[in-house]
Amino acid sequence: MAATQRSIQFQESLAAWAFISPLLLGFGLFFLGPLIAIFGYSLMEWNILSQQSTFVGLDNYQDILFGDTEFWTVLRNSLVFAGGLVPLNVALSLALALALNKAFRGVIVFRTLFFAPVVTAGAAWAIVWTFLLQNESGGINQMLALVGIEGPNWLREPDWAMVSVIVTRVLKNVGLNMILYLAALQTISRDYSEAAVLDGASRWQIFRNITWPLLAPTTLVITIVTVVGSLKVFDHIYLMTNGGPENATLVLAYYIYERAFEFFQVGYASALAVVLFFVTLMLTLAQWMLKRETD
Repeated sequence: MAATQRSIQFQESLAAWAFISPLLLGFGLFFLGPLIAIFGYSLMEWNILSQQSTFVGLDNYQDILFGDTEFWTVLRNSLVFAGGLVPLNVALSLALALALNKAFRGVIVFRTLFFAPVVTAGAAWAIVWTFLLQNESGGINQMLALVGIEGPNWLREPDWAMVSVIVTRVLKNVGLNMILYLAALQTISRDYSEAAVLDGASRWQIFRNITWPLLAPTTLVITIVTVVGSLKVFDHIYLMTNGGPENATLVLAYYIYERAFEFFQVGYASALAVVLFFVTLMLTLAQWMLKRETD
């Protein structure tokens, strides 16, 4: 009897491993394998043109931290980009979700309109906004000129380039977080707000004391995903500013590309990728710890 039970358990385990093996194989080939390779490449000096590689140990990391003054500018730009994009994205997506969580004529149309940029190709979105943000011929400055305002050269002035990239990136992805907030709002029972109204609570008090705390798990997920996405942004920077002007929008993801495929320093670029990985990991862990302390 015991042998039969063990045989059944073995067959069930075998079937389970057979079902998950494609996922594990894909994970190993396309995530774990490249991740290990990046760590290995970061310990080498490898020029892809000459195909010559030399083991240099931690020299690449030493150069990044102590020899590359441009790295600190790049790191600051990445943190500024994330620090501007994440709060704006979360706040705007929450505001849209609250506004569109009510039943009114045309609500489905508005939800679709705000979600449409999410499924639009990122390259097409960036190219269109590049034309709109041109100096004199751009649509934005032409509209400002109608009311007597002279708009700046949005993508060619250091003070405005980062703002422009952040705002266009937010508009591109805010619809996804809006949908996540909408889903979370529709799981909140109306009994809470109805009871609060009977007790004389205002709309702001209901939001602050009931809705917002119940949205905390969704907010944590949205924040983590948005932070990770903001740190690895590449297409918008590449198509709209190329890291300029004067390195004002040069972020880590683009800097890695530049080092690897323009200067052909694969080992150094791999070390930068490892640094980006740990920066993202530390920020994610910090958010988890902050959430646990506030619970």
